[in-house]
Amino acid sequence: MEQLVSDSLARQRFLVLLFGIFAGLALLLACIGIYGVLAYLAGQRVPEIGVRIALGATAHEVIWLVLRHSLLMILAGIGVGLLAALGAARLLERFVEGVRSIEPVAFAVMVTILIAAGLFASWLPARRASKVDPIIALRYE
Repeated sequence: MEQLVSDSLARQRFLVLLFGIFAGLALLLACIGIYGVLAYLAGQRVPEIGVRIALGATAHEVIWLVLRHSLLMILAGIGVGLLAALGAARLLERFVEGVRSIEPVAFAVMVTILIAAGLFASWLPARRASKVDPIIALRYE
């Protein structure tokens, strides 16, 4: 009996594994994209960060400045994504038989994971920005 149950669930297990792998790859690509954008934006702000450090800003203040900027962009992206996901869920619910309504717990977990991944991806540019030498930064332009 256990063999019959295992065989009947093998396809579903494979699909869940496949979706999990693709979701992990999508999250990795999103983190790489966030890192690239934030590294570029932090590079554009090198003179400003150099002046802040020259005037006495600590490394923690500079890290918080970059992370706050990235958090605002992450929250804006999540807001747009949530609206699109809610619209797509309603559309699927209407046209596809058997699709359940929106799960608030799933959305809460998804938002938490995305915020954590976005902040993790923006940590390295923030750390790099905090180690800018003010003299080199002021000579930058």
